[in-house]
Amino acid sequence: MPNQPNPDIPVRVFTLDDLANLTDYSLLDNLNCDPDATLTGDDYEPRQVFSGHYVPVKPTPLANPIYVAHSKSFFAELGFDDGLAKTKAFTRLFSGDVSEVPAPMRPVGWATGYALSIYGTEYIQQCPFRTGNGYGDGRAMSVVEAVINGKRWEMQLKGGGPTPYCRGGDGRAVLRSSIREFLAQEHMHALGVPTSRSLCLFVSASEQVMRPWYSEGSYATNPDRNVTNPVAISTRVAPSFLRVGQLELFGRRARFNAHENALKELEVIVLHLIEREYSLEVNRELPITEQVLQLSQAFCERLTTLISHWMRVGYCQGNFNSDNCACGGYTLDYGPFGFTECFEPYYQPWTGGGQHFSFFNQGAAAKTNFDMFCKALQPLLATDSAALASLEHINQGFDDLMRHKMEAMWASKLGLKSFDDELFNGLLDLMRQTFVDYTIFFRELSNIPEDITALSKSFYGPLTKTLSVKWTTWLQKWHELMDIGEDKHQKSLVTKMMQQVNPKYTWREWLVVPAYKLASEGDFSIVHELQQVLTQPFDEQTVEIAQKYNTLKPQAYFDAGGVSHYSCSS
Repeated sequence: MPNQPNPDIPVRVFTLDDLANLTDYSLLDNLNCDPDATLTGDDYEPRQVFSGHYVPVKPTPLANPIYVAHSKSFFAELGFDDGLAKTKAFTRLFSGDVSEVPAPMRPVGWATGYALSIYGTEYIQQCPFRTGNGYGDGRAMSVVEAVINGKRWEMQLKGGGPTPYCRGGDGRAVLRSSIREFLAQEHMHALGVPTSRSLCLFVSASEQVMRPWYSEGSYATNPDRNVTNPVAISTRVAPSFLRVGQLELFGRRARFNAHENALKELEVIVLHLIEREYSLEVNRELPITEQVLQLSQAFCERLTTLISHWMRVGYCQGNFNSDNCACGGYTLDYGPFGFTECFEPYYQPWTGGGQHFSFFNQGAAAKTNFDMFCKALQPLLATDSAALASLEHINQGFDDLMRHKMEAMWASKLGLKSFDDELFNGLLDLMRQTFVDYTIFFRELSNIPEDITALSKSFYGPLTKTLSVKWTTWLQKWHELMDIGEDKHQKSLVTKMMQQVNPKYTWREWLVVPAYKLASEGDFSIVHELQQVLTQPFDEQTVEIAQKYNTLKPQAYFDAGGVSHYSCSS
């Protein structure tokens, strides 16, 4: 364990040396290194990785790094001094240069492999070797694992250069996608959604890459030109970056006896997952079969909770493959994501995602990921038919648990003590017919209006007489179910409760675009403004902020490429 003399006294981290004293590399120390890896981490060419849990990789430093932002709230949680973000040593490490890290930090990072399944179908076709041995972290590598104030955190560079899993790319992330991920993670945390976190963001003053993107004013489905982008490295932080796809990789190898240690490597990574993510839910003194079952039940609980949170805030993970599904049950990999504005149940921000990953289908997509999670664990239970039957029972219980979580969530958004199916389905029909802004509508509903006039600010078009009558009828039914009457105190309590689950401010892509455009010119002011707004989504904030950020999407941005949809995240 790291050197933290008195665990009851919160640590303060003022220098990189202070952070180094908290490092504890459980993954590197307890899991298997790829036997074909280099000792130095100079391993940048695409190749097959046949075994082992990780590959040592040295990041590729940004040329002339410039500080863009750091999460002040997350720094405070970690006990990091705010001035640390702009120190030379901190900048060097988190812009990809590990050559001078203080001991006992390690002067190398690590990348991990995983398998790919899309909506429950196993794939190897996108692997350059057509074997699946080339899938993994292509441009992300972890550089620090530390225990800070009793919590274990892994710090990973996104855009840190190529790894052996890089399928012919340059291993870089562009500033646009880096800003989106940096802001989105902290916004989701502030919304109360389990998520990886943002530590810091650096951009290169001189290094650029060409990537496909949309012309100004384009309404094309796919990018129509190549654009020069500054490259950046964002550091994302989580208790671990273990994914369902990782378990799948080792589960597949065990099923097919890919090598003599395949089953053992599966067992080792599952036990490591339990240690890292489920030490409170799983009794590690039990036999491995019992631990696997407790793990499965705990992950089922977390994953269903996560999806209910996504639905609550209007978030859509446009590419919810198993490799983008964190085993810890939190949001991971902010690539082709979006937040629904004008309500559409099958909203999908990614043009390559398909309806199966759309907004209202995320529960079903999660179920397929849970299927693959359970399938990956089956080799560990192969000799115990009773345990296999129990695992299948847990898997079959996913849908009922998901439905229970969803109904409780919708009831809370509507301020009801219990879910009412007829009221809810009637609301969905009205929201679609009226073209309602998802976030503004539920926030205004939290004020418990007497008539539809108070909700009109959330409508993208004028009400017809027929719709007005339908809304009036729905509101009357809603008021009856709330059963508040004229009790002003009770009404105030319900309003307060609803405002705690229905945010006022949400991610609006058309307001984020100016931030990364200006940032590419060296002006990070809108990035910093968005940080303030998006990390206080339930607060009223100022009149000026409300006028700018709590407003309907302008018609010009509907169907606009790079705003309403995108084919890649870069």
